[in-house]
Amino acid sequence: MPRETVVSSKTRSSEEDSSPQVVAVIDIGATAVRMAIAEIGPDRPVRTLETLTQAVNLGKDTFSRGAIEPATTEDCVRVLQRYRQKLDEYGIRGRGRVHVVATSAVREASNRFAFLNRIYVATGFQVEPFDEAAVNRVTFWGVRPLFRIRPELAAARTLIVEVGGGSTEVLLFDRGDVAFAHTYRLGSLRLRKTLETYHAPLGKIRRIMESQIQRAVDHLLRHVPRDPPPTLITLGSDVRFAAKRLGANWDAAGLACLPCDRFAELTEQIMGRSVEEVAHEYHLVFPEAEVVGPTLLCYTRIARGLALDQLQVSSINLRDGLIKEMALHHAWTDDFVQQIIRSALDFGISLGFDEAHGQYVADVSRVLFRALQPQHGLAGRYEAILYVAALLHDVGYAVSPRSHHKHSMYLISKGDLFGLSKRDALLAALTARYHRRSAPKPFHQGYATLDWEDRTNVAKMAAILRLADALDRSGSQRIGPIHCEVADGQLMLRVPTADDLSLEQMALGQKSAMFTEIFGMPVLLRNAPEGIEAGT
Repeated sequence: MPRETVVSSKTRSSEEDSSPQVVAVIDIGATAVRMAIAEIGPDRPVRTLETLTQAVNLGKDTFSRGAIEPATTEDCVRVLQRYRQKLDEYGIRGRGRVHVVATSAVREASNRFAFLNRIYVATGFQVEPFDEAAVNRVTFWGVRPLFRIRPELAAARTLIVEVGGGSTEVLLFDRGDVAFAHTYRLGSLRLRKTLETYHAPLGKIRRIMESQIQRAVDHLLRHVPRDPPPTLITLGSDVRFAAKRLGANWDAAGLACLPCDRFAELTEQIMGRSVEEVAHEYHLVFPEAEVVGPTLLCYTRIARGLALDQLQVSSINLRDGLIKEMALHHAWTDDFVQQIIRSALDFGISLGFDEAHGQYVADVSRVLFRALQPQHGLAGRYEAILYVAALLHDVGYAVSPRSHHKHSMYLISKGDLFGLSKRDALLAALTARYHRRSAPKPFHQGYATLDWEDRTNVAKMAAILRLADALDRSGSQRIGPIHCEVADGQLMLRVPTADDLSLEQMALGQKSAMFTEIFGMPVLLRNAPEGIEAGT
């Protein structure tokens, strides 16, 4: 079966494709609200026109009290209203030209829905709370250009780390492919506010902080090979501050190299001072002074754990990735989808799944998905979701053969697969869950949380997956490429001459009922007549 992945976004008008467009992204973070305005267009580099940053301590509320205070909400509203005025000056209006996201400080707040509603009423901004997978995805888009500018990074192992106010994002690239992605609930502001909440003595704060950091570092080191050691690339305003203090020079790729011993010395200097002293000595506003020490301490511990002599500092930030996504019209490109599939394959291998069967069923599912495009009408991204579901549909055997389809659902939904949001992972998990036994029921776990459109999409994908699974009933992948044809109200599957198709025909008879119910077509399996080329 073919191994290439082709996923395309909806066709846009030639006028929209040919002219540059001014867009904006806004990142509501734990310590500040940041906006970038840029010009994007086809076959041209992104051109940043203006950036703005305004401190708003959302994380201080969430990480110490669990909710965003009304006064902090209004501070955020005022900042966003000023940003709205700036967007009006640029003439940036209309759907799709402004993307506003919020990270852990909003996502974890108990009153996040009230906060998001207040923002919408006051500014008209629809804020998307980013989950961990979304942040990893956008970080991927932001750092991907580095591998074109610095080919040696693509040929080796590169670890991307960003310590934020509420969490730490990690992406490990191995020869240009994502080998590990994880988000740790370890952030500079979260560390400080958690300790303050529990009234930790000042003398013990450093020791407790280091202990929490080390737990995350220990987990990271179990997933990052150290022979040879990776190149560590750090992101974020705090580490850029360190680079500036240490007099680093930036190269054409926007990277600066820092010796780890000098970086550690600066970290010790800052950690040995109070927040007020840090603010005064280093000319930082108080919110920046609060977090710079814990942030640098995290990077120091990671570099030490990897036994590195130097680390790289990048000028890339979350807004870069968001703008890149907008330039791509939020499409799941071939490269990005391949990263998702690799992550799913590595996950299946870690659980000892039947790789040959999973790969075969996934490839057949792709062929059927493309052949049935006029019938199911699903966007291209669902091809990747179906592929993951098909690849991992039997992974539940790692738990137990009994009800393995339900175990597959659980494992996929909790698998921390790169590139899939929680919603996407749930759709893949449910599709795998329904590859056998009963059809979806409104009261089923997970399925009950979906809206009508998502329920329908899961049913479509599961119906296709059942057909693909039936075609490998023997588990030997003995049927080669398939030719699909919809004619006379039925789906005809033709395969190269096989000795006997009775086993697969019987399996299709058992598993095609759901497909016929959804698409209104019976399914027939026949040998391909001479002259018909298999595949689609």
